[in-house]
Amino acid sequence: MEILRRNMRILLVAAVAMAVLLAAACGGGFTQEEVDAAVAEALAEGGGMSEADVEARAREMAAEMASGNRLQTVKDRGKVICASRNDVPGYGYLDSAGNNVGFDIDLCRALATAVLGDPNAIEIRLITAAERGPTIQSGEVDMLVRTVTWTTSRDSQWGNYAQTMFYDGQGFMVRKDSGVQSALELQNASVCVTQGTTTELNLQDFSTQNNLGIDVLTFEDTDLVLASYEEGQCDSFTNDRSQLAALRTGLNNPADHVILPETISEEPLGPVVPHGDDQWFDIVKAVMAMLIYAEAYGVTADSVPAAATDETKIDRLFGLSGDFGQESLGLSKTVAQDVIKAVGNYGEIYARNLGPGGIDLPRENGRNALWADAPCGDCPKGGQIYAAPLR
Repeated sequence: MEILRRNMRILLVAAVAMAVLLAAACGGGFTQEEVDAAVAEALAEGGGMSEADVEARAREMAAEMASGNRLQTVKDRGKVICASRNDVPGYGYLDSAGNNVGFDIDLCRALATAVLGDPNAIEIRLITAAERGPTIQSGEVDMLVRTVTWTTSRDSQWGNYAQTMFYDGQGFMVRKDSGVQSALELQNASVCVTQGTTTELNLQDFSTQNNLGIDVLTFEDTDLVLASYEEGQCDSFTNDRSQLAALRTGLNNPADHVILPETISEEPLGPVVPHGDDQWFDIVKAVMAMLIYAEAYGVTADSVPAAATDETKIDRLFGLSGDFGQESLGLSKTVAQDVIKAVGNYGEIYARNLGPGGIDLPRENGRNALWADAPCGDCPKGGQIYAAPLR
């Protein structure tokens, strides 16, 4: 029994050491060297425990420690940490001045404005597709917003999906001179895909279901996939259709490549937050809703009201009369004024990144139009951007 108690105590010590690492990543003051030393010491005392066992318990404890505290952690730190990318035009990429901009980046900026009052109080942590799950599971970032598809297993294992902000679907790109006009013609073809994504799984399913015998070539990063495709290592490149359109613009001769007509999957994309903090989850959902409803009410960055308009919904959104729970979330009553002034409404964010000001993906009459822009009878054809009512 004494041995059992001793091992239990050692397990707790080791777990706490790992929890300190995770807490430090969320805003503490420890250096990586200090944390590594603490973890190594705890593991050395671990009485035969595997590192995986210690890490699993540590993550549980870290989640418990962080529960309900992320808002305060972010305020103390002075910035919002978002896991994202800088390699796909429209979503997250470097502009001519070297700034990381895009649709996903603007969602992070909106959150920073809501909780810190400053759209530039962000840190973009660049990660690969394969790193998305471990990164959000660890709690080391405040939000994952990197063209992440919402699935049931990710929802249960990775973190909480806050809101669908873009509806996409997987497609295929081929060289125009290949003569291929349908994805069903890719018999025994080699197809490049990013490793560790739903895209890879969808490709395998599509090949099996249609007896195509596709040779799947995986690469860790999207830029490696694109380079391999352009170099001729594979016959086709598969990704979400919006990303195919964006990435095609970076090819040497974009007109030499075509996107095939088939869409083989549903890909609802949106931000993800770590499990364990309901308040933070609700804050992110509320911020996304502010962007959507500002567009629905016709309010842009340049027309945010500072005084009551006698339009009940507008006045409630902008904290001029009534409320929708802002203060119970720990936000200012007029938080939506700051957010929309800083980043614009959903439509403005879309237009400058994915629309005419960006990669020029059509939106009108499509799934990424507002729900208010299509009668219910036409909902399957478009108008699916919607959020919980702000009341």
